[in-house]
Amino acid sequence: MLLPAKGLDIRTGFDQLLDQAGIQPIILAEVDDMAMLRLLARSSDALTLVPPIVVKDELAAGTLVEVFTIPGLTEEFHAITQRRRFPNPLLRELLEG
Repeated sequence: MLLPAKGLDIRTGFDQLLDQAGIQPIILAEVDDMAMLRLLARSSDALTLVPPIVVKDELAAGTLVEVFTIPGLTEEFHAITQRRRFPNPLLRELLEG
């Protein structure tokens, strides 16, 4: 398996599920960067734990296939922006929504 690094929310939850089930996966790589995890998922046949939003283009193109969704297992993403003189109305809508 290709897994996010320990300490990330999604990995912590996944490890708890594995412990409860008594499963010890064979870990090929632990990656602390979602972009790198995406690249490894694309170039490997390994099962990869990755939020679907990270690989949405690959899923849409059929390059990757979602095998299973784990209910309740999530990862938070944050956006950092600067105040702009002429703010983008789409960004404002997204941040207020």
